[in-house]
Amino acid sequence: MKPHEKRAFGRSGLDVTAFAFGTAPLGNFAREMEEENAQAMIERAWDAGIRFYDTSPMYGHGLAELRLGQALRWKKRDDFVLSSKVGRRLSAAKRSEIDFAPWKNAAPNKMTFDYSYDGAMRSIEDSLQRLALERIEVVFIHDIDRFTQGEAQPEVFKTAMEGSWKALERLRSEGVIKAIGVGVNEWEVCNEALKQRDFDCFLLAGRYTLLEQEALEEFLPRCEERGGAVLVGGGFNSGILAKGAVAGAKYNYAPAPKHILEQVMKIQAVCQNHDVPLPAAALQFVVAHPAIPAFCAGTSTLEQLEQNLEWFSVPIPHAFWADLKQQGLLREDAPVPV
Repeated sequence: MKPHEKRAFGRSGLDVTAFAFGTAPLGNFAREMEEENAQAMIERAWDAGIRFYDTSPMYGHGLAELRLGQALRWKKRDDFVLSSKVGRRLSAAKRSEIDFAPWKNAAPNKMTFDYSYDGAMRSIEDSLQRLALERIEVVFIHDIDRFTQGEAQPEVFKTAMEGSWKALERLRSEGVIKAIGVGVNEWEVCNEALKQRDFDCFLLAGRYTLLEQEALEEFLPRCEERGGAVLVGGGFNSGILAKGAVAGAKYNYAPAPKHILEQVMKIQAVCQNHDVPLPAAALQFVVAHPAIPAFCAGTSTLEQLEQNLEWFSVPIPHAFWADLKQQGLLREDAPVPV
């Protein structure tokens, strides 16, 4: 498997690379990134043949979009696919008035949720201004899940389906954007959105991995039936599938519970028997599903990016996947690389 391999992005008519460059770290997520390091990572991804870039107004309060646009501005526009998101509006403010957490020294903009029709339209226009690029191909409605919205989720979801959806559907029908979708942390929310509206794609963070395959029960089959594409992020479950079952390993942004540590230890044992790096298996498993054309990885350093690109290309024997299934560590119906 090669990170620069081109794949059809569902029914959208777009072709994307199997490896997508995620830009959350460019927004100074959890720690500051030097400007030259941000630009060096984007250039290295480009040199590796990566042509799918995902960003959001949320990432660094607009900083990720500013940095990504700076790097891509003079590339031939038809050579890459760009996705961003709606659901948060940015407005200029004094740094002293902004709560940047979890971002560090981000762009001086306040963020507010806005899933209205006008909010979505204005958000896209603002993103294009920050990027200084002529278009965005893919737009996701961002964070309309319980993970983000808590008890307000049902009402937020309804507002988004009536507001943001109408704006994006209009832009798609006019040919301004090519594909519209939902980007969340819960496959159930994606599934409900696909039941209610004619979405092309989804960005699903962490809910289809070596540790979690419940999305195979209903959501992914529905995507196959409807021609929906799924861009998967968080394929390491926020860290444990990259670092393994070690002290302090994170699972879904919190210390990994005992049963997850035990599960990962069992998977690691199979990895050792077949001389397969655990992170390579985690990356390549995700994109084996026919509805998942790409894996989105955000990296904080050039070294992390190089490592991810290498893991994506590691040969993995079919016997490895067979052993995982035989030991009950992977669902029998889970597609695996061939």
